[in-house]
Amino acid sequence: MYLSKIYTRTGDGGSTSLIGGERISKSHLRLECYGTIDELNAFTGKLKILCKESYLNNIQKTLFDIGSILASSKEWNGMPSISQANIKELEDEIDKMNSELKPLKEFTIPGENEINAEAHICRVVCRRAERILCSAKENGIAIDDFVMAYINRLSDYFFVLSRYAEHLQGKSTAKL
Repeated sequence: MYLSKIYTRTGDGGSTSLIGGERISKSHLRLECYGTIDELNAFTGKLKILCKESYLNNIQKTLFDIGSILASSKEWNGMPSISQANIKELEDEIDKMNSELKPLKEFTIPGENEINAEAHICRVVCRRAERILCSAKENGIAIDDFVMAYINRLSDYFFVLSRYAEHLQGKSTAKL
């Protein structure tokens, strides 16, 4: 993508263009979908800085792909896609962290440390994104099933990461 100018003034009246040229209202549910994914990506970036977890970079790239898919009015050559492989990779990361954790016996309260708190923020924004995607799908907007599954699993990842950060708190050899 090539941007010669950041502002275009074309959105001043409350509409924006999707990839492909279709114009929609800035209050459109599709925009709410990819805007929330963008918000999640920004929070994920902050989490990445805090915990220096390189896998979060992969997550950010996938979220960017999902945002591009959601911001497209039609398929285009080279359009990114989400597959079962993306979901499996996320599940493997969850399983790696979870294998070091004790079984969960009670609710957790966010804020045991900064990484734990930020991971919970990512989790709740991810859950909101999932609710908005469900609403969009129910209202006739095409949302890929793999996108839905990835976002669902991603909130699980952030939950386990929050617990993992708490688990590693105080360990001098901790990765996070």
